[in-house]
Amino acid sequence: MNKPRLSDTGKLSATAPGRGWPVVLQVLPSLVTGGVERGTVDVAGAIVADGGAAIVASAGGPMVHELERVGARHVTLPVDSKNPLVMRRNVGRLAALIEAHGVDLVHARSRAPAWSALAAARRTKRPFITTFHGTYGAGNLLKRRYNAIMTRGDRVIAISEFIADHIRSVYKIDPERIRVIHRGVDLAIYDPQKVSPARLIQLAREWRLPDGAQVVVMPGRLTRWKGQTVFLEALAKLGRDDICAVVLGSDQGRTAYSDELSRLVEKLGLAHVVRFVEQCRDMPAAYMLADVVVSASTDPEGFGRVVTEAQAMGKPVIATDHGGARETVLEGQTGWLVPPGDPAALAEALGRALSLPQMDYRRMSALATATVRRSFDKSAMCAATLAVYREVLAERQPAAG
Repeated sequence: MNKPRLSDTGKLSATAPGRGWPVVLQVLPSLVTGGVERGTVDVAGAIVADGGAAIVASAGGPMVHELERVGARHVTLPVDSKNPLVMRRNVGRLAALIEAHGVDLVHARSRAPAWSALAAARRTKRPFITTFHGTYGAGNLLKRRYNAIMTRGDRVIAISEFIADHIRSVYKIDPERIRVIHRGVDLAIYDPQKVSPARLIQLAREWRLPDGAQVVVMPGRLTRWKGQTVFLEALAKLGRDDICAVVLGSDQGRTAYSDELSRLVEKLGLAHVVRFVEQCRDMPAAYMLADVVVSASTDPEGFGRVVTEAQAMGKPVIATDHGGARETVLEGQTGWLVPPGDPAALAEALGRALSLPQMDYRRMSALATATVRRSFDKSAMCAATLAVYREVLAERQPAAG
């Protein structure tokens, strides 16, 4: 049996630090990369900063180091597995972890680990919270039953109003249990004033950007629903040779799709315009190099982190008119919304963005930055999440007197 294993920086202890504030266990499949992982680390850091103890159980990954840097603890468990036997064993592993650390509250952020985490929370009589990150493809009854684990928290955090509406309409849960908390941008990192010219020069050299060319950046992992093919077809319809389009993202082993994209570039005659970049360790600089940032997802994004990060850096965005983008883009003011899967509409929006007069561009840039700072700050997301923790824990307190 795999016993809970803490990373090298900590040891299991029956007395957890920060007992003046609850000990919170967050559970997710792994700590590789992505919005779920980023939110987990951000909230863990907020718990520690507020005097509490933050523990994260996952199968591990590169972001474990980030987690440890904010003062949280990581426990390596096979909670990424969808094998029913492993999931069943994870119930006992998580229950032991909860008791050993004196965990006060369990927060599950993904479906497979949520099944084990709920059973462990019930076994140890701890409150259970979930964060509902996407629509999860609820096309048939079996899939909806599997997904429904994410609606069984004492509170269900939805990352957008779009997701909250989806939960209400598909899963019919009590709306009083839903709390909408938009994802937050780390404004200490995504700050245009903090990106030095040296960082921009270095990244421009890595990307082989031609001098004087307008730059369009489309970040996102290489997977069909992110809309890379729509983007490439839009570039062909735009028909401009004086721009550079950067498709930024990893295929994560899906080489058939990345090969398809390369062939499409050749077929459309875009080889002199398009750059494929697998990884970027300096996303603030990447956004700063862009004249416009594109999110062309053909399926609705639950929130759309790229859209808010780009706007935080003062960049106009073009996003598809569905999902969370409707809550983060002010049409015609901070960017444009186009129909999903429509290369002609995307091409038209690209033409409009790339021909904006400087005064209009600066006005749009300033409003984009101000909007994110007002509505999508990481600190606000963390504060709202901690408020949900307190709300649930308060309900478990015995009545005074």
